[in-house]
Amino acid sequence: MTADKGWVSVGIDHDTASFAVESVRRWWRSMGRPLYRDAGRLLITADGGGSNSSRNRLWKFELQRLADELGLKISVSHFPPGTSKWNRIEHRMFCHITRNWRGRPLVSCQVIVALIAATTTRTGLKIRSGIDDNEHPLGVKVSDEQMKALNIRRDGFHGEWNYTLMNR
Repeated sequence: MTADKGWVSVGIDHDTASFAVESVRRWWRSMGRPLYRDAGRLLITADGGGSNSSRNRLWKFELQRLADELGLKISVSHFPPGTSKWNRIEHRMFCHITRNWRGRPLVSCQVIVALIAATTTRTGLKIRSGIDDNEHPLGVKVSDEQMKALNIRRDGFHGEWNYTLMNR
């Protein structure tokens, strides 16, 4: 938000936890690391449901893999159920994207990515976008053993919604 930059992944498969984490990975590689070279931790604010739900085991498992891969701590704060309207990114980015592609036929992923990437504002917001052409299958199960192996630290305030995955 403070850099006035955003990232949108356009997927061709299912909206799963693996897709959501891959979106974070792509943002980090293309924008995050160059902007925040000295970062040792990422903070993700996430909705309470869907592919990045606080109860989604695959979300936490994939975030652990990302934390290990990047060598970063990844902290997550989920919005309580029914409050995703408080997520500032919805108001800061997506209203401008929608306005930018209004009336234009969204005939391909390439067109969608180009329209998203052409979105700017008078205040200097610039949005980058890319296609995630990976497969993200539905129904991937994470075992109890895999969950126990997570290096997760739950926050003292609503640890079910606020936690950090420590890199191993």
